[in-house]
Amino acid sequence: MKDEIKDSIKKSTNNINEITLLVTEIEKSIFKIIECYKNGKKVLLFGNGGSAADAQHIAAELIGRFSKQRPSYPAIALTTDTSILTAVGNDFSFDEIFSRQCESIVLPGDVVIGISTSGNSINIKNGLEISKKRGATTIGLLGSNGGILKNIVDIPIIVKSSLTSEIQEAHRVIYHIICKQIENSIEN
Repeated sequence: MKDEIKDSIKKSTNNINEITLLVTEIEKSIFKIIECYKNGKKVLLFGNGGSAADAQHIAAELIGRFSKQRPSYPAIALTTDTSILTAVGNDFSFDEIFSRQCESIVLPGDVVIGISTSGNSINIKNGLEISKKRGATTIGLLGSNGGILKNIVDIPIIVKSSLTSEIQEAHRVIYHIICKQIENSIEN
């Protein structure tokens, strides 16, 4: 068992090391979010399953704090209102749970982050498409080969792995980097 644990740690470390190939996309995302905040706009996030939890985690880091005392940055995880999610899912379709929310609250200049380990989630695609139509910058935290979402978002950040757990580990490192740099770059 110890060898299997060590092997898992090595694989995870190698996966995280691959993030260095995404520095350009990560930096572009940071600059867009900083611009968004400097213009008095907000960040909206969504995903399914573990990615929904990641959307909530990122929003909490931005609203609360990452590592320093500072004013709150506006962020909304569209995965938290069970009444909206179940009403839209029931009355319309699960494919519209994010697009209906984006239709009502996304404004020009906002940043919308869709998280999908497969890159093929239809409800994420629909939310990102309506957000672009409404004038938002779209960022995709994606996995595998980026799927259909890589061609929809303005900035695709693609973790090249087919294992959901590896993609999620890398996504967490990426969004912690983003949160840290935003916090360090925006003057209080």
